[in-house]
Amino acid sequence: MDFIRLIGRVFINFFEAAGRLGIFTLKAVYSCFTPPFYLKQFFIQFIEIGFYSLPVVALTTTFAGMVIALQTYTGFARVSAEGAVSMVVWIAVTRELAPVMAGLMVAGRIGAAMAAELGTMRVTEQIDALSTLSTNPFKYLISPRIVAGVLMMPVLVLIGDVLGICGGYLIGVYKLDFNATSYLINTWNFMQPMDVISGLVKAAVFGFIIALMGCYNGFNSKGGAQGVGAATTNAVVSSSILILIFNYIITEIFFQT
Repeated sequence: MDFIRLIGRVFINFFEAAGRLGIFTLKAVYSCFTPPFYLKQFFIQFIEIGFYSLPVVALTTTFAGMVIALQTYTGFARVSAEGAVSMVVWIAVTRELAPVMAGLMVAGRIGAAMAAELGTMRVTEQIDALSTLSTNPFKYLISPRIVAGVLMMPVLVLIGDVLGICGGYLIGVYKLDFNATSYLINTWNFMQPMDVISGLVKAAVFGFIIALMGCYNGFNSKGGAQGVGAATTNAVVSSSILILIFNYIITEIFFQT
């Protein structure tokens, strides 16, 4: 009976957590589309998520493109298909590497920051003070972060696409001795709009996940400094896992395109 109770407790706790997250998500999405809108908070989050995350995303995607060029050349050289390197770099960066790497980097940086900030506000009763002052915490704290995450992640990934392709070009031309004109022509010929679109769709979903999990864990943290630390850890871990899960789901949806 103790084993059955344990199993039942695990399922009950899981569905309770899923229900709390579902209700929080509905409230957060609803607050994004209903007034009042705190434009200053939106602008602050745009800068925090977009501008300040640009260096780490730029470095990550650039070196990811370089590595893909080197690795694919090593494999294709064995079957005399070196000319396909530019195609693989294009597809890998736009469809997979740029959105996933950017998502994981932003989750580690922004997701943790959101959870820590909101968690500190929760344990110091600043969120309760907002409610006392007739300010909806969801509209003032949650919705600007959600909207900024959804809008700024595609911008970061689009920049990452360009830098990743440039990284592959640098390795292909200056390291692997490809003809620069031929490399660019091959890349241009292999370009498909759906490659970029699928990556941007992933980016928007990842931005929503990062902001949602950061806000959820921080907003519901408790237990002082230890609770804030746990919320920060949970935000990063849950965001990373959901990014990888939804990466496969979206890839499956776009698989035939």
